[in-house]
Amino acid sequence: MQSAPTFANHPDLLESAIDDRLPAPLESEIRKIYERSPLYSQRFPLHKDPLRWSCYREIPALSKKEIVERGHQAFFEDYSRIERGFASQEFEYESTGGTTQSPMTVVMEDGWWNAQTARAYRAHPLLAPYADRPYRKCVLAPVGCSSNICPYEDHPFPHRYFDGTVYLNLTSDPFVFPESEWDRIVTELRAVQPEVIEGEPVYLSLLARAVRKRGVTVPSVKVVILTYGKASREHARRIEEVFPAPQVDLYGSTEAGYIFIGEAFKDNSRVIDDNVFVELTPYRDLPDVFQIHVTTRHREAMPLLRYHTGDIVRRLPTGYRLLGREGGLYVRPDGSLVSSSEIDDALPNGFACWHYSLVQTSENRWDFHYVADHVAPKPLETSLAAMLGPGSRVVALRRRFIAPAASGKFSLLKPLVK
Repeated sequence: MQSAPTFANHPDLLESAIDDRLPAPLESEIRKIYERSPLYSQRFPLHKDPLRWSCYREIPALSKKEIVERGHQAFFEDYSRIERGFASQEFEYESTGGTTQSPMTVVMEDGWWNAQTARAYRAHPLLAPYADRPYRKCVLAPVGCSSNICPYEDHPFPHRYFDGTVYLNLTSDPFVFPESEWDRIVTELRAVQPEVIEGEPVYLSLLARAVRKRGVTVPSVKVVILTYGKASREHARRIEEVFPAPQVDLYGSTEAGYIFIGEAFKDNSRVIDDNVFVELTPYRDLPDVFQIHVTTRHREAMPLLRYHTGDIVRRLPTGYRLLGREGGLYVRPDGSLVSSSEIDDALPNGFACWHYSLVQTSENRWDFHYVADHVAPKPLETSLAAMLGPGSRVVALRRRFIAPAASGKFSLLKPLVK
């Protein structure tokens, strides 16, 4: 008899079944995924008997690389029907790609993104009040974001207003927005008077700078959602100075939807149980550090089963801390991990910036690029070097801007590829 794998979901969702059988909610979702997509039967056929953990463990994990190589068409029995669905708006598609992998096409049924977003909202007390009633929201994120509503052309203000939500930006890379663009964004923000602001942390940090520079306030804001990218505490502080509202960390991906939710920098993120099952796999034998495999729920088009997202999480007494993607973490010579949390902790008192990126240039040499109103205090370089480990050397470089990757995403930590 095999023991059950470890899951990050609430125990009530995966209450122990008889013997070594899978809990009913998980087995039911797996059966539905097999019925909806021929991909999984081709990879690993399932028997009709009740599923046991030994069988579950034999189902191969699904990677983004495999999806790209097989093509998104492999998820569907008759892809011509999906193509017809695009024309009738029964289905929609989005392209997602990280900084090191090929773009992946994600097909989703109409309404799925909004439905899983509402479920994510209901999973947190700060957002639950907005899940089932009209409210005003402004979004500032990369143009190619995870909602297919995001604009790809220069639409005038009224045409970027959908069901109470305004998409503020028309181009990617907020560092190159001219002042006239920030004028427009701040004007629209004040006109909408949103209850919720949602955005990529770098964008929102620079929005806070633009709002403060213009000497205005937006007192309507009740909650700020940090999503689309990894936030540093510096981002959070700059945002809070201008928008003094609670911040929620909403973590997920285009292909899987929202996975974790919690208060920003409180280490209390929890799995959104109604959206996903999250299996934890030990990572580098580090205590309470895991890779995650995600199985989606309520997903018809391109459901994911044991999907290896590449995300690394740390389990803490209060919940989970999202460390980021595996490729965006640095392993010290002693085997311990460095994530943006360790960088934040190493920044000296008195240092403040709008954005930073710690970039490894050789085995022991690092450049700390930062955008700030003032030159960093001298202890910064030595403090970061001590955090990275013996023999490390850090050079701080103040910049006017820090360019995103080709995908439009920003990196807080960029170790050398090994």
